[in-house]
Amino acid sequence: MPRFFVDAPLHAGALLELPDAVVRHVQVLRLKAGDSLTLFNGTGGEYPAELTSLEKRHATVQLGAHDTREAETPYRVTLAQGIAGGDKMDWLIEKAIELGVTEIQPLATERSVIRLDGERAAKRVAHWQALAQAACEQCGRNRVPQILPIRPITAWLRDPNTVTSYAWRVLLSPRGDSGFDSLLPQAPAQPGVLLFGPEGGLTPQEETLARDAGFGAIRLGERILRTETAGMAVLAALAARWGGW
Repeated sequence: MPRFFVDAPLHAGALLELPDAVVRHVQVLRLKAGDSLTLFNGTGGEYPAELTSLEKRHATVQLGAHDTREAETPYRVTLAQGIAGGDKMDWLIEKAIELGVTEIQPLATERSVIRLDGERAAKRVAHWQALAQAACEQCGRNRVPQILPIRPITAWLRDPNTVTSYAWRVLLSPRGDSGFDSLLPQAPAQPGVLLFGPEGGLTPQEETLARDAGFGAIRLGERILRTETAGMAVLAALAARWGGW
């Protein structure tokens, strides 16, 4: 059954006019009046709905009873990611959502190829948030992870909230001196954060700053992983370890 994110209050029994973007998707799928679909707004649960009318630019649905089902992992983890170039960041965000990440903190690092600030940064974050919504439509999640505003990595690491917000903090580095199991809690009782650099990784100075902020550095074997591979490998390992599958 097609699933669509709708940024609006949803109530059982309501008659709702679909937003333009969803109307376009409905038309592409060649749905017609009487067909069923599922709507969610990111606050939890979902609503079965019936398409009651469809015109060129308008469509309405009748909402059914609220379904409380969730597809969240039993743990909370933030992915702090040095901004990667090309379409790598788009791919990374989509796959991280599928693997259960709670939120994503994009970081401007010394080796980040793309430099974003001001209006360009805001537009890119909005683009990434739309990708997160689409990923949730595809993978069945009803709570949309937030893509946080871009921050310089030095400011983020020096922010006291970076330390106090997370019970465990892990940096992936080829210079890491610990194994995967040694720095992660046995049970995911408290939220944590995973820090990854862009292409080329973090600089030694950035890694030192991360260690000073309480990050333990791990390495994943003897191979050097691409930035778009590293985060997904760790998120998949967490899912296997803590019951996210």
